[in-house]
Amino acid sequence: MPYKEKEIEKRYYTIGEVADDLGVATSLIRFWESEFDIISPKKNRKGNRQFTKEDIQKVKLIYHLVKVKGYTLHGARDFIKNDVNAAMDKIDMIESLKGIKGFLEQLRDGLQRN
Repeated sequence: MPYKEKEIEKRYYTIGEVADDLGVATSLIRFWESEFDIISPKKNRKGNRQFTKEDIQKVKLIYHLVKVKGYTLHGARDFIKNDVNAAMDKIDMIESLKGIKGFLEQLRDGLQRN
């Protein structure tokens, strides 16, 4: 059995990395941080935001509600306030389904090449 190296997993991500992942401007994430209580990344001594995976999931939840579903900021706040755990579960499910979709598309492309 060949040796397989562990993937190095980051603990903290910069606001730029989070913004690139979502395809939005960093200013939008800073704005959402001021509008939504659930986003509260740690800040280092310089004041740079350090996002954990949980913080990123929360930002993705807000992105999904506002950008994909078309909620207003007030509507998204109310939705999160009613049941944040159910909302986070929905986002986890969407991320999982996106991963499955990507895998199936790669499989299809590989089969078409052969």
